[in-house]
Amino acid sequence: MPEMLLDVTVQSVMFVLLFAFVFGGSIAVAGSNYREFLLPGIMVQTMVFSSAIVAMGLTNDLQKGIVDRLKSLPISRASVLVGRSISSLIHSSIGVTVMAVTGLLIGWRIRTGVLEAALGFFLLLLFGFAMIWLGIWVGSLMRTVEAVQGFMFTVMFPLTFVANTFAPTENMPSWLRFIAEWNPVSALTQACRQLWGNGPAAPPDAAWPLQNPVVVTIAWSLLFTAVFAPLALAAFRRRSRD
Repeated sequence: MPEMLLDVTVQSVMFVLLFAFVFGGSIAVAGSNYREFLLPGIMVQTMVFSSAIVAMGLTNDLQKGIVDRLKSLPISRASVLVGRSISSLIHSSIGVTVMAVTGLLIGWRIRTGVLEAALGFFLLLLFGFAMIWLGIWVGSLMRTVEAVQGFMFTVMFPLTFVANTFAPTENMPSWLRFIAEWNPVSALTQACRQLWGNGPAAPPDAAWPLQNPVVVTIAWSLLFTAVFAPLALAAFRRRSRD
């Protein structure tokens, strides 16, 4: 279904252009320009929302009986989840690629070496894979696509906006800054900015996760996978037996 790529092609271009030109003139970033500050954040948001995509897709498959038909085949039940997670990861990766190309056209650059650049993209995929297990868990628990959509977007929007994705945390109220800087999304965003040479280093008074973003991002990714993968597998088994 080619129309399912609209959100990672056309919408990705729209998001980059809207944020870069609408908010770019209003948000000052010390030691950097807003377009370079923006691109890592908006790519991280795309990977985080991959959990919502896989949750809605899995619920739809369960509702329409697609999973029941697959269960009748001589394949492992785990292959259903593997296929869904890989397709979601590819889907989000297309969005990141489109955003990167759009960013290059409007002035975004990776100002470090090849290894640092590759590590930044690897962290995006690693965190996206971890979030996909959250999506599989929610998609297995909820009965309708509408319920999944409402729940996931209610969780994902605060997670991606109460962070350093689109604005520096220094000017936030102290209590909100504390939440934003301990947000896993902020660590991943800061890691990508640091690895790609986009934006200033974390200020000296920033929380520990922003001072060590690469290590913290890997730790969060492993933790989310360790917690949500078993929950997702158990919920899917229960749901597929119904």
